[in-house]
Amino acid sequence: MAIKTRKLSGTPQQENRSYETEHAQLARRAASEGIVLLKNENGLLPLAKGSKLALFGAGAGRTVKGGTGSGDVNERASVSVFQGLTDAGFEITTKEWIEDYDRRYRQARQDWKEAILTCQKELEQKGGLNAFFEAYSTHQFAMPAGAPVYKTEADVAVYCVARVAGENADRFAAAGDYALSDTEREQLKTLGNLYEHVVVLINAGGVVDLAFLEELPHMQAALVISQPGMEGGHAVADVLSGAVNPSGKLTDTWADHYEDYPNAATFSHNNGNVEKELYEEGIYVGYRYFDSFRVPVRYGFGFGLSYTTFRVETTDICTAADGGVTVQAAVTNTGAAAGREVVQVYVGLPDGRLEKEARRLVAFGKTALLQPGEMQTLALTFGPEQLESYDEDSSAWILEQGLYGIYVGTSLQESTLRAGLQLTQDKVLTRTQAICPLKQELKVLSLPAEKRAARYAAMQAEAAKITVLPYDLSAVETRTVDYQLREPQDEAAKLVDTLTREQLIRLATGEPSKGQSDSNGSDKVSALGSAGAAVPGSAAETSSAALAQGIANMVLADGPAGLRLTQTYYVKNGRAQPVPMEMSLEHGLFYDGPLPEGKPYYQYCTAIPVGTMLAQTWNLPLLREVGTAVGKEMKIFGVQLWLAPGMNIHRNPLCGRNFEYYAEDPLLSGRCAAAITNGVQSHPGIGTTIKHYACNNQEDNRMASDSILTERTLREIYLKGFEIAIREAKPRSIMTSYNLINGVHAANCYDICTKAARCEFGFDGVIMTDWTTTNVDDTCTASGCMRAGNDVVMPGMDMDHENLRKELADGTLTLDELKRCVTRLVRVILHSDCYEQ
Repeated sequence: MAIKTRKLSGTPQQENRSYETEHAQLARRAASEGIVLLKNENGLLPLAKGSKLALFGAGAGRTVKGGTGSGDVNERASVSVFQGLTDAGFEITTKEWIEDYDRRYRQARQDWKEAILTCQKELEQKGGLNAFFEAYSTHQFAMPAGAPVYKTEADVAVYCVARVAGENADRFAAAGDYALSDTEREQLKTLGNLYEHVVVLINAGGVVDLAFLEELPHMQAALVISQPGMEGGHAVADVLSGAVNPSGKLTDTWADHYEDYPNAATFSHNNGNVEKELYEEGIYVGYRYFDSFRVPVRYGFGFGLSYTTFRVETTDICTAADGGVTVQAAVTNTGAAAGREVVQVYVGLPDGRLEKEARRLVAFGKTALLQPGEMQTLALTFGPEQLESYDEDSSAWILEQGLYGIYVGTSLQESTLRAGLQLTQDKVLTRTQAICPLKQELKVLSLPAEKRAARYAAMQAEAAKITVLPYDLSAVETRTVDYQLREPQDEAAKLVDTLTREQLIRLATGEPSKGQSDSNGSDKVSALGSAGAAVPGSAAETSSAALAQGIANMVLADGPAGLRLTQTYYVKNGRAQPVPMEMSLEHGLFYDGPLPEGKPYYQYCTAIPVGTMLAQTWNLPLLREVGTAVGKEMKIFGVQLWLAPGMNIHRNPLCGRNFEYYAEDPLLSGRCAAAITNGVQSHPGIGTTIKHYACNNQEDNRMASDSILTERTLREIYLKGFEIAIREAKPRSIMTSYNLINGVHAANCYDICTKAARCEFGFDGVIMTDWTTTNVDDTCTASGCMRAGNDVVMPGMDMDHENLRKELADGTLTLDELKRCVTRLVRVILHSDCYEQ
């Protein structure tokens, strides 16, 4: 196969291209479906078209479309709530306030820029690595306070609370972040006195304290608009006007108080220790904790209101010989407006030798748009793998005998027991080997045995009134994992055998410092990942060391809210000029130098809603559409691997990167990642990179933090979503995380890279490191990555090559180990679209 000759990406024309219009419409639809209606007293919403609205709040005119850092997207333009409401025909009576806020915002951005550049200089003087990124990411931009609110002729006030978060820094359980600032509280209190009706919009990528909804008068309606991407303002207007009936559901538990989360006191910086993170809540993450321990919540997992009402009836349940279960749910629109509803199936688990959560999500589905009186039947399926628990004593996935109660509803709280499955004897589904052993004692949260027994007895008593089916798993064969890797002797393996040792070493990393310069013109590698040359602003490229042998170099681009590329670059004498890294960030805010010489080329990418908001749609076909659109843009710009989707668990609401991830539940996370991946990979020759594998639930000290947890917790909560995505979608790549797992860096961890991902989950793609993982200390090395089965070190540095040479020479890394990793990379490259067809 001949390697394609790469053309310049983007276009010298500034006109809007057809894909931009098409994908903007999709982003708007996804955002509108992901908006969650929390409160709507007296049917205040939807608002009459043409209504006068007093619009206030930080997110009104400067709506936060997404998070900062590598998850940012340099889109052509972003629609604010103000613009969206204006375009929809609402009369905004507070334009002066919004204009004043815009001036305050621009000044705050300049002040923020100066603070970061000052910090950068200080870090550089101390010899800090990636000084700019450290300064940028540890100085999160805070939305400034606006002017005092005031009375206008409008009857309805809309107030938009906005929050910014991003990688490398966690949030704080403090005023102005998790809680309202004093100014926001005062403004909302004043609005309650000035206006008869107040609507609150939560423009944040994660959970915030909503106690004020009950504490302050006239807070009649509230919606989570999350971080809705470039078309967010139009989506908000669609929902407020009733053009779209809200159908989003929460993917997190919104507690009454931050202190109610089981790891609140010890998470990240809260206890002053960011070196070791003890996962002492065990399996009790999110709703599993609140439901099992019966802790009241403000808004529960799966919750979301509509402008209409629905009736959900369980019409049938059946089992199959392979253990599959199908629940038929008839959904009828009983209200006066067309709308969509999400049906969720949870299973209550038997009390046995293994302690289990009260209920877990096992299936879900969303209806089509139902007209008043219209009915649709959903077939919701799950298998025994959704009911299994991990037994550390026997190193096996098992189902314990007893009653499995099937709960059906429109949220966890609203679900009711509709049927049951009776398993008469324990069933072992999969026999494994132990992984990631604990190296210190961990005091794991446990619900007292008498409370678990009482809960189970109550479910059994209730089940006496419903249908309980025998659950026969005798025909299901027990699988014993084969941990002996057998790499095929295919074209990739044969090709790798022809390479020199030096070529192998170079292929085991990305292309060091390719195509990027700093503001002074010197080459450097950025932790933000803008080291690509073929596609300016891309994260990196794989090595070109074996082009002569027909091994192409792939282009990798950041995500997961769309492709992160440089919006404008310059071409001179037919070649793209190196782009200063600062030009690729925040629409060039930090770059004050001269523009590169040459003709400008434009790369406008679509900023889709953040991961959490996509998951709030609970609409897998829609997510597949979004993935397909991203894949189309990858094809347009010449990108082979998208560094997305992000799918870490929302362990605590203060994780600074929760916006990139889907949910607190592994099934929902895995299914969302699979849907996105199937969409992207519907285009031949390109793929996704599911990340960050694994236990990347803290951003403070993310490169050295040790996630300490039991094997059962690791498997059931933090690896399960990755397994689901791998089995259902076969992503081309996995990205390991920066953190350690029980004392071993994830990138150097044989147990998760090889034993779990490859042998247990059946992953057959390439595993790569996160950027500069091996640059921190001697405990995580390029050779360690190869031994673990982490195939490629990104973005690649000379020190990685030196380490590989040294360990090959002293025998601590074998040539066969290196070849296995390079072969897996080459296999993915050969199936990429880098070749002429």
